[in-house]
Amino acid sequence: MAEDRNVARALALDTATLSDALDRLGIVGQCYRISGRDPSFEMAGRAYTMRCGPAANPPGTVGDYIDDIPVGSVVVIDNGGREDATIWGDILTEIAHRRGIAATVIDGISRDVALCRALGYPVFSKGHWMRTGKDRVQVEQMECVVNIGGARVAPGDIMRGDADGVLVLPQAHEDAVLDAAEEISAAEERIRAACRGGMRLDEARRQFKYHSLQTRRAE
Repeated sequence: MAEDRNVARALALDTATLSDALDRLGIVGQCYRISGRDPSFEMAGRAYTMRCGPAANPPGTVGDYIDDIPVGSVVVIDNGGREDATIWGDILTEIAHRRGIAATVIDGISRDVALCRALGYPVFSKGHWMRTGKDRVQVEQMECVVNIGGARVAPGDIMRGDADGVLVLPQAHEDAVLDAAEEISAAEERIRAACRGGMRLDEARRQFKYHSLQTRRAE
């Protein structure tokens, strides 16, 4: 499979820098309160989205989609922030890991955290708890626009996650966001290098325009 250049660019940048770039462009892409089930988890990939809701009678399924998700994708599940029932567990983790899926991001909770940690399969969610989603939650729609921590995620958007959380780079703006983030990263590295060389921090920040790096600008 050919490398996705912009996914690789996103993976080379941390979420804090990408967040500043999103702010500069006036894009809400930070997924509030969505964090890794292990602080070591990192990921980047294109979103494969689904929206879930309360189970009907008889209930629908919560997990028969996994074999259809492209390698390298990030499974993005909008469960409406629900925290009283899970939407992802050990069977899905094992299959996703084996198939080369990049990660899972949930606006809601997961369970069976020990396995995702043992396998190193990145799961990002609002939390974890053991109560099953079976007969409580079902998939309503696949490959649709979803809401993850207050951020709009469309199929194919770039997701990036690390120890600081998760964010989304909308496809229509991904080049602009990545360009801005790379500029911010380079400026911050120049500040660090100047301070290592003996310059005062306030002077280095003035010289490299630190205080305006994330100031809102048009694309």
